Amino acid sequence: MNKKIISSQQNRLVKHARLLHNKKNRTLHKQFIIEGIRAVEEYIKYDASISYTLYSEDIENVSGGLELLNKLKDKYEAHKVSKEIFKKISDTENPQGILSIVGIKEYDLNEMNFEDNPLFIVLDRIQDPGNMGTIIRTAEAVGAEAIILNKGCTDPYNPKTVRATMSALLHIPIIETNDNDDWISVFKRHDIRIIGSSLDTDKSYLDIDYRGGVALIIGNEANGIDEKLFPIIDTFIKIPITGKIESLNASIAAAILMYKASEYKMKNNL
Repeated sequence: MNKKIISSQQNRLVKHARLLHNKKNRTLHKQFIIEGIRAVEEYIKYDASISYTLYSEDIENVSGGLELLNKLKDKYEAHKVSKEIFKKISDTENPQGILSIVGIKEYDLNEMNFEDNPLFIVLDRIQDPGNMGTIIRTAEAVGAEAIILNKGCTDPYNPKTVRATMSALLHIPIIETNDNDDWISVFKRHDIRIIGSSLDTDKSYLDIDYRGGVALIIGNEANGIDEKLFPIIDTFIKIPITGKIESLNASIAAAILMYKASEYKMKNNL
């Protein structure tokens, strides 16, 4: 562990970390930032691809901070920066004084498991970082095989999204695509039923059989699923609403559907 305190914004590690606040640079370098004790601990626990860590003296005042630094020092590159520099890198209002630069894993949909009732989640133009992060977290919780992000989705490695995932990015494959035909052809080849959520159907999510391979499409917060995808959807379902509101928050609706779709698989795995 390097004990020299970095206090210059021109330091190459500081400059690189600041670049990663921009999606273009995250994509270019295939890296993103995780921040806070819980996140860094989780990534260390699962031996993630951590490039380097930056921390400030604030970490010493956070419960578990010094213990975390001891875990880091024997395995990863870590550098102390001034409090002023850390605030310029941090994306949180009250930083805990530690963040790590982590590699983005790349996955191939063709290499996923298509046996044993797999559940896939397709996100169609989900744009709110909080919704995106919560959906990723829930998908990992129900044991979904992978998440496919259509063109127009918010960046899953946006700092707000990363925080909302609570480290679920470690455990579930995220596959970004600009061409719907890529994932549609794979699902059709493996007989994966494609189910879409819609307000314009009478079929409740409670009324269908989810056994076998299933792909759930969750549509845009304001406009739902793109009509261009309608022809490839095998079944449309909705969540009945008995109150006076028109619809549910996208992440809440997604959670309800994911847990129902995974019910058969979860019962058989107990």
